[in-house]
This record gives sequence, C-alpha cells and structure tokens, in this order.
Amino acid sequence: MEKKDNIPLKISSISELHQLLQLPKPLHPLVSLVDNTKMIVNKEFIKRSFLMDFYKISYKYSEHGKIGYGQGYYDFNEGGMMFTSPGQILSTDTDAEYYGYTLLVHPDFLRTYPLAKNIRKFGFFSYDTNEALHLSDQEKTVITGLLDNINNELNTAIDEVSQDVIVSYIEVLLNYSNRFYKRQFITRKAVNNDLLSKMETVLEDYFNQQHTLDSGIPTVEFLASELHLSPHYLSDMLRNLTGQNAQQHIHEKLIEKAKEYLTATSFSVSEVAYALGFEHPQSFNKLFKKKTDRTPLSYRQSFN
Repeated sequence: MEKKDNIPLKISSISELHQLLQLPKPLHPLVSLVDNTKMIVNKEFIKRSFLMDFYKISYKYSEHGKIGYGQGYYDFNEGGMMFTSPGQILSTDTDAEYYGYTLLVHPDFLRTYPLAKNIRKFGFFSYDTNEALHLSDQEKTVITGLLDNINNELNTAIDEVSQDVIVSYIEVLLNYSNRFYKRQFITRKAVNNDLLSKMETVLEDYFNQQHTLDSGIPTVEFLASELHLSPHYLSDMLRNLTGQNAQQHIHEKLIEKAKEYLTATSFSVSEVAYALGFEHPQSFNKLFKKKTDRTPLSYRQSFN
C-alpha cells in the first residue's frame, strides 16, 4: 500500500492554501499576492508533494533552500522566477527560507478574458528544474513594480473595473517575463550552443544505432529527457537560437537520414520508411514531399 506521504496533497482553492500556510484570508478568493516571509509552514505539510488548481507565479530568493519541481530541485540562492500551471506537482525542503512574493491566480479569475486562452502560449509555465528566469537588477525593478501595482489594487476597495485592472497587470507581467526569457536565451547563447551540439549527437546516435526499429521516430520528450530539459524549454531555446523548434530539428535530421538511405542503399521506399520508424509509408512520403518538394522516389531517380 502506498504511503500517505507519497500521495500529492491537492489544494483546490487559494483560501485553502492560505489556511495551510497560516496566512490571513485572501483579499479576493480567486487571486492573491503573498509575501513569502509571512508564511508559517507546518513541517509535516512541507515534507509532502502537492498540486494546486491555480496558477502560481513566484519571484523568490533565499539564504538557502530548494524547491522540488518535476524530478529535480531548483536552488534559489541566486533568486529567480518560476511559473507553474494548475495540476503540476511541487514540493519543498524542510529547511527552506524564502524571500520574495508569490502571485496566485485561479483560472476562474481569467475565465471571461482573452488571457484565459492566451496564457497557454507562455511556454514557461511548463519549464522544469534549472530553467527558472534569472532577473537583472533592472528587470527585478520592473517585476516588483508590477507586483506592487497588483498588491495596491487588491488593497483598494473593489469596484466594477478592479478585475479588469488586475488581469491587465497579470498579462503585462507575463509579457515582460516572456521578454526577459528571450533575453536569457541570448545571454546564455554559449551554453545553448553546447546543448544544440549535444542534441545533434543524440539524434545522430539514435538513427545510427537504429533505435527507430524498436522505438519509432524520436520524440521531443525523448530529446528533452536526454538533455535534462523540459520539452517546452528545449523548443523555446531552439526557436530563439535557430528559428526552428525541437520537432522541426527532428524532422530535419530524419530527412537527412532518409536521403542517405535513398541514395546509398537499395531499400525500397517502404523499407526506408520502416527503417526510419514510420508505421505507414504514406506518412513518410507526405513528410518527405513537404520538406523537399519531391517524393522519395523522384528524389532517388534524380541520382540515377
């Protein structure tokens, strides 16, 4: 029987989280800005993993302490921002001392606004360990200024435009975060180029060792796992570095290998498709023509 401590604690409402952290009731049931120094965390609670039914946007820095996310931990000694969406499993260590702020937003707060749908375009809500956003001093000023604006609005008497204003601030916060992540991809270009080289090696080995016969076409999830990144972070990093996402890089390598088979072997087109991990030759033909404007057969015939 599975131990209780191994079962994630589900937190359905922001009010419930406030109660667990011994915080005053939130000023609004669907949105809250928490000063992390005001949290009082029960030791038994913090040992457990948990998942929440709302968005969590954190700017944190600490003297020591780590937060669990996915299969690893992110060290907040340098400070940074993390974004989690409803249903993601989180955990923290028992000795953590966090400073900073946490914005909690229930999806229902955004329900009648375009942001309810547009928030999905911000891939950083699915980023994983070691993929936090590190802010420059100027960027910290922007982010803390926006959080202060949200806090001021929450502490002002609610009127018919209060929700409009807060949602606008949240959207601006996310747009700035997206801008700062793009800056981070650029400033870490040397590291990202190393990741690009490693990815090329992983793909080359995958095809050369014919893993396609057993496992099929390599997936973005497989690549991300090999590089110890989240799929969204990998695709966003590649898009900023090369203009192509992870799936496009896989297809590029696949077409390159297909051309090798078509020019250097006597395999039929169906056999080439099977060797590359396709279940149906028609799918291979369609992708090859889309990428090269030629069918596999006409490409081979051009060399004869």
